[in-house]
Amino acid sequence: MGGWSAEREVSLMSGAGVADALESLGHRVTRIDMGRDVAQRLAEAKPDVVFNALHGTPGEDGSVQGLMDLMGLTYTHSGLETSVIAIDKELTKMVLVPHGVRMPAGTIVESESLYSADPIARPYVVKPVNEGSSVGVAIVTREGNYGDPIGRDTPGPWQHFDRLLAEPFIRGRELTVAVLGKEALAVTELVPKTGFYDYDAKYTDGLTQHVCPAEIPRDIADAAMAMALQAHKLLGCRGCSRSDFRWDDEQGETGLYLLEVNTQPGMTPLSLVPEQAKYRGLSYPELVQRIVEEAL
Repeated sequence: MGGWSAEREVSLMSGAGVADALESLGHRVTRIDMGRDVAQRLAEAKPDVVFNALHGTPGEDGSVQGLMDLMGLTYTHSGLETSVIAIDKELTKMVLVPHGVRMPAGTIVESESLYSADPIARPYVVKPVNEGSSVGVAIVTREGNYGDPIGRDTPGPWQHFDRLLAEPFIRGRELTVAVLGKEALAVTELVPKTGFYDYDAKYTDGLTQHVCPAEIPRDIADAAMAMALQAHKLLGCRGCSRSDFRWDDEQGETGLYLLEVNTQPGMTPLSLVPEQAKYRGLSYPELVQRIVEEAL
C-alpha cells in the first residue's frame, strides 16, 4: 500500500482497511508502505499471497506486477499485461471497441496545442491517458472559465501532463459497476453534490451521494453489468475490477458509454466495491477474503 502516486493517501486507507480485515479473519499480515526497497521488503516477508492495495503508478500499471512475477510471488488483482493495457485509456479502447464495447471516441493531444485551438468541438473532456481516480480531469465547455482557446496560465491538467486524451463530453449520469470473479455485483449511480465526480468528490465524505442499486431502468442496469463483465473478461482482469460509465438518459441504451476499467479499485470506507459487495450480502472482511481466494 502507499507508494508515491497521486493516489498515495487513498492507497494507505485501502491498505489499512484490508489489513485490519485480514487480521480479523485470523491471517498473519505484514503491512508494507511501498518504497524503492519493496523487493527487499517482500523477500523478507515471504508472503503466501501479496494483497495489492496500490492505486495508480507503479502499482496499477504493471510495474509492481512484473516485479512480483519475477520474484515468483502470488498476488491479488490483475497481472502484468492486463494492468499495462487497462491503465492506458487508448490501449483499453483498442482492446474493447472492436468487440462491440461502446466507448467515447477520443484523440490524443499534445497539451501545448490546447493553447492555440480546441482539439474537438466543445463541450469535451481532457484527462491524462494513464491516471485513475479522476486525477487531472477537466471538462471544457463553451461557457467555462478556461478561456477560448484555453489560457496558457489557466490551471488544469495541461500544466501537469505533456499529453492528454480529449473525448466528447457525454451529458447525463455517472454509473459504476464492480465485477468480482466472474460476476458483476450491482450498478451504483454517483451524484456529486457540486461539480462532477472528481478526486475530491470520490474521497471526501459527504460530497457525493451513492445510490446503490442505481434507480435506472432494468435494461440499462443489465446492459451496464453485461458491459462491465465483458470488459473484465476481454482485458483478462483477475479478482475484482470496477468499470465506470456515463449514461445519456435521453438516448436509452445507445447512450451508455464505458469510460474506463479500474483494475485496482479502492477499498476505503467510501469505496464503491465494498458498498456493492455489502448490497450483495458480502461483508467487508468476506470481500477481502474472496479477493485473496481468487488470487490463490
